[in-house]
Amino acid sequence: MIGLTSLWTNRLPMGPNLDRRRALLVLDKIDEILAWEKTKEQERDVRFVELGQYLCEARTGQYWRLENLKSFDDFLEKRFPQSRRKAYYLMAIHESLTKIPKQRLREIGWRKAAEMVKVARRDGEQFDCAPWVHKAKELPREEFKREVERHLTGKESEPWEMIYFKVYKSQLPVIEQALETAGLMLGSDRSRGYMLEMICADFLAGANIENGDSNALILSLDRLFGLLPQLKQQEFLSKVSGTS
Repeated sequence: MIGLTSLWTNRLPMGPNLDRRRALLVLDKIDEILAWEKTKEQERDVRFVELGQYLCEARTGQYWRLENLKSFDDFLEKRFPQSRRKAYYLMAIHESLTKIPKQRLREIGWRKAAEMVKVARRDGEQFDCAPWVHKAKELPREEFKREVERHLTGKESEPWEMIYFKVYKSQLPVIEQALETAGLMLGSDRSRGYMLEMICADFLAGANIENGDSNALILSLDRLFGLLPQLKQQEFLSKVSGTS
């Protein structure tokens, strides 16, 4: 795939010195919280703030090396076998919502907090957490999600529909890996539908270079262009206009 795969590099950075004692403590805490969640169905998301903090530390310190794993993704796959998306959401909450007290985050819940991460990333230093905390506490989840969408786009949410199709169990690993890889590149706050669209757009961009279907190529490039931050979009447009 010409767009997404071009972001990879073969040169791996040197890992940090492994603090074995701290690593064992953090890994034990992660396992303790995950085991606790399974037995506390009524309170399963209460400790998500603590879990996100420990996951971030495990990633930064590369504590997964203590278990002879090859990567942090392998570490997450071992502990989140159903889906690693929640783990990435929890880490994003810990990293992006630093202005919000932990107790407030616990009251909001991780799903609404994950939506709020989108606002924090968009607004940067201008992010005003107080009104968003209030909205998160007062509004139902879907209504809060629409409020976030309005803030990000300046308009109501785009109409949507559910698409159903069958895949075989043998196909699931490839599909999940593609979605997870796109999530790592584009940001874990994106929906799976968005990830799938970008994978398809990237495929169409490459395929239509060969067959010369300019309409399909323009459609896919238009969607890929939307991935760029506003400043990068302006830089790209300046380059294009300068060479036309």
